[in-house]
Amino acid sequence: MKAGRMLVCGLMLATLVTGTAVGEEKIIKMSTTTSTQDSGLLDVLLPALEKDTGITVKVIAKGTGAAIRDGIDGNVDVIFVHDREREDAFVKEGYGTKRYAIMHNDFLIVGPDSDKAKIKGTTEGGEAMKKIAAAKATFVSRGDDSGTHAKEQELWKASGVPLETATTTTEKEGKQVAIKSVHPAAATDWYLSVGQGMGKTLTLAEEKQAYTLADRGTFIKYKFGREVPINLSILCEGGKQLANPYGLIPVNPKKYPHVKYALAEQLAQWLTSAKGQQLIADYTLHGKQLFFPDAK
Repeated sequence: MKAGRMLVCGLMLATLVTGTAVGEEKIIKMSTTTSTQDSGLLDVLLPALEKDTGITVKVIAKGTGAAIRDGIDGNVDVIFVHDREREDAFVKEGYGTKRYAIMHNDFLIVGPDSDKAKIKGTTEGGEAMKKIAAAKATFVSRGDDSGTHAKEQELWKASGVPLETATTTTEKEGKQVAIKSVHPAAATDWYLSVGQGMGKTLTLAEEKQAYTLADRGTFIKYKFGREVPINLSILCEGGKQLANPYGLIPVNPKKYPHVKYALAEQLAQWLTSAKGQQLIADYTLHGKQLFFPDAK
């Protein structure tokens, strides 16, 4: 009888241990751009994902460049970012299995209503940047190797203004990281590179009454989703140069066998499902849609 009780207790303990292990296996790490978090979108998507699949996602929000490096180093199971050129390279080089088109919004050039550079009403970012440089109007750059920072550099190149290459150093997770980028030449009196995420960059641009490049989702969050709205306005929007697609890429288990590929793939399938895409489409702030679903 005593032996029977011990056997039952042993089986119960094994079940508890197994259940814990299974629960732990349902936790995955995702490195993503700050805009998916700052916009509030993940606060809607991830609880629904967990309810449907049991998967808990540990979010590591940072600039897209740093998020991609997390994937290259095998530190996460999946990345969710917005820099198409680097995303394609990530897959081509074998670090990711496949890029899933999840959604898009667009970039905006925002600034004070005084609009020293007279860019209001322009639709192409390169034209707006040329006017900002000509007026030597204060511009705040994220300068953090993010997808937004990469787009900003594309726009400076499209503007045709003289550029220079600079290397700045910023702290990432306690380490000094060198970031090489291009920006307008001889612009130290009006161009500020701050090495910060989107929210802090918008706040500083407001303080300086300066221009900056922002993703629509985060800007709407800061403009309409706070008790004290940010005092900046949309001045340039709508052109093809300002497109902002987001992709999700599971890290390749052939490169890093320890990653939880099956769960990352399940996340991808859920986000591209009818339900996941509808949640993205339905996510609004004060009646304004922040993201548009892209999965076919």
